[in-house]
Amino acid sequence: MEIRVAARRIVASAVSPFFKFQRRFPLPAFILRRMVVMVVMLFFLGLGVFALISAVPGDIVSQVIQAQLLEGSNVTAEQEAAMRSRLGLDQPFFVQYFRWLGRALQGDLGVGLVSRAPVTFLMWQRLLNTLLLNTISLVVVTTLSLTLAIYFSTKAGTRTDVAVTFIALTLHAVPGLLILILVQLFAAVTGLFPVTGFPNFSFASNPGAFVGSYIHHTFLLVAASFLGGIGGSLRSTRALMLDQLGQPYITSLRTRGVAEWRVFFLHAFRNILNPIITGTAFLLAGLFGGSIVLETIFAFPGRGLLTFQAVQAQDVNLVMANLMFISALLMIGMALADVLLAVFDPRIRYGKS
Repeated sequence: MEIRVAARRIVASAVSPFFKFQRRFPLPAFILRRMVVMVVMLFFLGLGVFALISAVPGDIVSQVIQAQLLEGSNVTAEQEAAMRSRLGLDQPFFVQYFRWLGRALQGDLGVGLVSRAPVTFLMWQRLLNTLLLNTISLVVVTTLSLTLAIYFSTKAGTRTDVAVTFIALTLHAVPGLLILILVQLFAAVTGLFPVTGFPNFSFASNPGAFVGSYIHHTFLLVAASFLGGIGGSLRSTRALMLDQLGQPYITSLRTRGVAEWRVFFLHAFRNILNPIITGTAFLLAGLFGGSIVLETIFAFPGRGLLTFQAVQAQDVNLVMANLMFISALLMIGMALADVLLAVFDPRIRYGKS
């Protein structure tokens, strides 16, 4: 009993400074707590990825040996064991993970086991391509869905509203993979846009031509992301707007002669910002999660295609670096969305009752 009491006192004395800090600075304390949770989640995510990769039959050494056999070269068992030992693949997955984690915390992500190039070099350009593409897609989907939802909420019950609602429901129900295939078939049949690829020259060589070529090459990718995301975003935002427009305070504002644009934007729209911010965060997560399929189908040189190729080659260094970085980015995005909720809604105060 005395040991329990002593243990409780030690725990209480250890956590009491944090609770004092939380009472005084609730929002910074919330951010700190989310960061700690994020670190723990990333740790177990990395451990799980290593466990899954180790459970897959074969490894990169087996692929190298198979390629050498096809070329007519023989590899002895001693040479195979030496290759696995040099790459650390002869150790249990948790030992491999802690070795990788120790190097990563020192800023060393290792080298690609296939290309032997630094992982940071392999990721950087591909990551920029994915970030730019997903940012453009997020802005297009969010802006158009909000604009259309607000406009058609003023046309509720009309034939146009029914038609748009039906189209949004259909797009929301169609699998994203099918949309990607149909968009690619459209490009192949019409020849209006490249089916795959990326500008074959750098931005520095000709900035103006590169921007035009980039838009031409990525138009269908953004269009596919738009078609895949507009259905759910339009339906949810329209429903939120109609719910607000049916509230008594909106009727009161209108009877007082408040301008209609003020009713829509300064009152109704302001009261649906919370779910919009949350929905945008989930949309961003969906865009990054779907990058592997999107970039693989369109052969877009981004992070998704690089991850797919790394998984095929069982290049654990490249897989880990990509997944951990994108997972951290998404967790930061979710935490930022929660912080924005507190900024835009004065009723939300994290850490206060």
